[in-house]
Amino acid sequence: MISLVSYVLLTQIHYIGPVFAQETNASMISSNITDSSNAIGISTNSTGSNIIQETNNMSLENQTVNYYGNSSGYLVYPKFADASLIKLNKTESPEALAAASTSSSSSPSSVTSKLPAVVMIHENRGLNEHIKMMADTLAKEGYVVLAVDLFNGQVASNQEDAGLLSGAVRKNPTEAIANLQAAVRYLAALENVNASQISSLGWCFGGQQSLQLALNTEPNYPLSSTVIYYGSLVSDPHELSKIRWPVLGIFGDQDNSIPVENVTNFKAALDSIGIPNEIYIYKGVGHAFANPSRDSYAPEQTADAWNKTLSFLRNSDQQVQLNQ
Repeated sequence: MISLVSYVLLTQIHYIGPVFAQETNASMISSNITDSSNAIGISTNSTGSNIIQETNNMSLENQTVNYYGNSSGYLVYPKFADASLIKLNKTESPEALAAASTSSSSSPSSVTSKLPAVVMIHENRGLNEHIKMMADTLAKEGYVVLAVDLFNGQVASNQEDAGLLSGAVRKNPTEAIANLQAAVRYLAALENVNASQISSLGWCFGGQQSLQLALNTEPNYPLSSTVIYYGSLVSDPHELSKIRWPVLGIFGDQDNSIPVENVTNFKAALDSIGIPNEIYIYKGVGHAFANPSRDSYAPEQTADAWNKTLSFLRNSDQQVQLNQ
């Protein structure tokens, strides 16, 4: 049961938009009208739309990398990371290097200079410039980010094409899972990545795939956390018991694709098997509210959700370090 002190601290946090804050570690559900304007910077671009403002001016390195079959992803990382540590040995397979990385990262001295990493999974429009921009934003927080491509280089410009591309993946989930598993192995093989601190993060279609990766993670490559932005969910406790790390869920209560009932069932299932989780349901916003190109875009809630995402990732990575 949550202590009185913890309860008081939670209810004193203020955010801009109404938020349902549901946190397993606190063993409670609270509903507060709160104010998040100071949680992360919000700026206005030339079109008048609010956007997430990056918190630092860290320089980045980026490159297109082949991580699975013919699939190429967008790899980005802080410039202070030695580029020679990022590049794979071209004479060895990612699988072989991942195995070597896993064994070498077991000593504390080799882990301290390494960075956490994130497999970033695109929406149903594909690996477009928006996703690359989000990868850049996350990399500036000190992460090595691999934005994967589940559409074989195709990018949809309209919802009809997006439905066809995402539908094809859903009809062949085995291929998508293999793609994501390869992304984890690729990151684990990079010499400056801490292989024990790899998370996944996805929006919409990518949110569903982030959960599917968690449910199909290879035993030798466990994740440190899973982040789901309004993705389709699973509520079977037996299936969810495959997850061994914290889960963050971001949703809107006006989302017709992911009803609140599905979210609460998902949380109840996670709670029933003791999986640490933070589930947030934002009042008054619908599906894809974090995408600036959509009519449903909600800038204040997006900024607050991003702040929660960064805190969640940091806390999850710190917990991994404590357990090493």
